[in-house]
Amino acid sequence: MYDYEYRRCGMCNIFIACEPLAGKRMVKITERKTKKDWACFLEEIANQYKGAEKITLVMDNLNTHVPGSFYEIFQPDKAKAILDRFEFVYTPKHGSWLNMAEIELNVLTGQCLNRRIDDIEFVRKEVLAWQKFRDNKNAKINWQFTTKDARIKLSRLYPTIES
Repeated sequence: MYDYEYRRCGMCNIFIACEPLAGKRMVKITERKTKKDWACFLEEIANQYKGAEKITLVMDNLNTHVPGSFYEIFQPDKAKAILDRFEFVYTPKHGSWLNMAEIELNVLTGQCLNRRIDDIEFVRKEVLAWQKFRDNKNAKINWQFTTKDARIKLSRLYPTIES
């Protein structure tokens, strides 16, 4: 008889941003999921899209996903300059399926992280290879969700008028 003892070798966090119709994504592996880590990732996104006047970012309501995070790590001028580049759109509670980055994260998990990996540098290497593969493949997300679909699927969130 074999007795297996689970031994956790650590954890890491994955930040992912995708440009669904362009078939591009940015992934960053961090040791933690802090406000600083999140703000630094967004700074990288802003640098990647220097020519963009406004970057629309759809994300969940995590406690680190707040504009104040920038002011905790950057000087006020820099924090404001970065923030002014973004438009934040938050998904409703229990609405992560509306976030295309979550869809892409699910693909990453299934194709690349479907096993235990005990070294964060190896995770980084594997995820970078996956990102390059997906980008070179021009893997897009052409997901469409109409207002009509939303009213059906999210009916409990829409007010009703009783006559």
